[in-house]
Amino acid sequence: MDVDENSIEALQTRIAFQDRTIEDLNGAVTDLWKEIEDLRRSVSRLESRLGAAEGALLEVAPPEPPPPHY
Repeated sequence: MDVDENSIEALQTRIAFQDRTIEDLNGAVTDLWKEIEDLRRSVSRLESRLGAAEGALLEVAPPEPPPPHY
């Protein structure tokens, strides 16, 4: 079976393109994963700070009793 040189070259070009695409996608996924981890840490810190602020607010100003008509 004779294989055409152009066919082989076309397949090699296609494989090279696919390899590059896979590398690019892998880099994008890795970058996004790092960003997600950074955002998770930021959200966790903000939750802690919000909880501390809510606790401090309740200590400084306890809830007001409802008006007499309730």
